[in-house]
Amino acid sequence: MTDIKLTQFSHGAGCGCKIAPAVLETILQSTEAKKTFPQLLVGNESKDDAAVYELNENTCIISTTDFFMPIVDDAFSFGAIAATNAISDVYAMGGKPVMALAILGWPVEKIPVEVAQRVLAGAQSVCNEANIPLAGGHSIDSPEPIFGLAVTGTVPKQHLKKNNTARPGNLLYLTKPLGVGIIATAQKRGLAEPQDVEEVVRIMTTLNTIGELFGSLEYVTAMTDVTGFGLLGHLLEVCEGSGCSAEIGYSKIPLIKNLSHYVSKMIFPDNTMRNWQGFDGKVTGIGSESLLTLCDPQTSGGLLVCVNEHHAHEFECITSDHELMLEPFGRLVDKAPAHITIFS
Repeated sequence: MTDIKLTQFSHGAGCGCKIAPAVLETILQSTEAKKTFPQLLVGNESKDDAAVYELNENTCIISTTDFFMPIVDDAFSFGAIAATNAISDVYAMGGKPVMALAILGWPVEKIPVEVAQRVLAGAQSVCNEANIPLAGGHSIDSPEPIFGLAVTGTVPKQHLKKNNTARPGNLLYLTKPLGVGIIATAQKRGLAEPQDVEEVVRIMTTLNTIGELFGSLEYVTAMTDVTGFGLLGHLLEVCEGSGCSAEIGYSKIPLIKNLSHYVSKMIFPDNTMRNWQGFDGKVTGIGSESLLTLCDPQTSGGLLVCVNEHHAHEFECITSDHELMLEPFGRLVDKAPAHITIFS
């Protein structure tokens, strides 16, 4: 089993499997009349990370699902990454996960079922860390390996964070460095250095638990996690939903160590360019390197956090206490339609 490289059995990798933003927007358009539910506080309309349903005036239920094809070769790591990624959606809403169900598609004629056992073991290890049960799930025989979770969480209504409630003047923070998609692509091509793969696995298996704390901070105005649409895609969702634009400094954006080695060799996932096609015309100041890094599809990426500028010091002290050394990489401005301007 140690000789099996899971990435060789899939045409995509991690959140790079996502359907491109423009295509997804077309798919979600429907002429079918929708019934309204007053208790549904977050649904499809805002392109947010999870659905949120109000149980009572104090408590909401968060429901989300996320699954994809292997982004790394090791089965245990694949399961752990997929689980971390799915649970992140709950943290991105300011919530607390309470339960998960597994989603497994497995080519049983191509890959031994013992490898699938290792995938589930990786997911179980992350659920243990998040202190939630992996309570069941569903499996199918599929042409390519697929794994993920459906996750349920809770959040006090006053702590709920959305991606469309940011305000002009807010400072922008990112809790994990970018570049996961690039290095994962290098691994699939046999070009990645072992220490770089080890680093991206560490990043992708780090839970965004601090999102629950951010939910309790009134001066955190909006939040989302950065996944398959890259930083630019998810920042545009924030801007479009909030009716503002963004100015960002490229030199302030955290990148994975040694990423320039792969960028210089023009190694990047296919979805990078598909992402860019959806952003073209909404972004100025993009360069040859920043296009590859800012459109790079992330898997189990960091939280994109919008913070009232008058509370920046307080926010940075809190994150420092949790071993996150953050600094703002940009700010939101009062300008519509939504546009992102990149400075060096």
